[in-house]
Amino acid sequence: MRILLLEDDTQLGPWIEQGLVQEGHVVDLFTDGKDALIAATSQAFDVFIFDRMVPGLDGISLLRALRASKNQTPTLFLTALGEVDDRVSGFEAGGDDYLVKPFAFAELSARVQALGRRSTSTPQQDTATHLNFGDLSLDLIKRKCVRAGQEIDLNAKEFQILEYFMRRPGRVVTKTMLLEQVWNMSFDPTTSVVETHISRLRTKLDKPFETDLILTRRGMGYVFGS
Repeated sequence: MRILLLEDDTQLGPWIEQGLVQEGHVVDLFTDGKDALIAATSQAFDVFIFDRMVPGLDGISLLRALRASKNQTPTLFLTALGEVDDRVSGFEAGGDDYLVKPFAFAELSARVQALGRRSTSTPQQDTATHLNFGDLSLDLIKRKCVRAGQEIDLNAKEFQILEYFMRRPGRVVTKTMLLEQVWNMSFDPTTSVVETHISRLRTKLDKPFETDLILTRRGMGYVFGS
């Protein structure tokens, strides 16, 4: 998943970032609410993690601005403000979860995973039965893949992977995301099943054509399209 983390503590922020990256996520860390707002409105994220007391724009005001602009990305408040009124104000601003400092990283990770399972795509993207990107089309009803007028024979897993990519063009897709969504597996650093299927999919989808659609982002994952 791609996560926007807003945390101005110079020790805690990098520590959370490192832990999430080690679990296979892509994390953009910000220490100022205004900078986080610019990023959140110009890029797609799967989960937001907001501290409440930060410079520039506090976490509550930031989320209210995002919700007002119809951004429904699942959001976790991670803050030292733990009174009942604090929690209520967080949920009223549009928060989906609330975790009070100090906290156990394992609990943070579990809550982030739960939020990440909520789709961040629009309803139209979720229900579309025909996906298109450039010269590539995918018919989910007929289970048919065509690129540049040529039909491409995909097995079931390859079809699922391609559908997952095409619903997220331009976004980083991690190995963990594919394992969870395509294979229903938890992250396993020893398995090469993702790399094997991606290689086979590239052989069919990219090698016969001039432009590669599945790109590797080293240390991060894959990106479909540019």
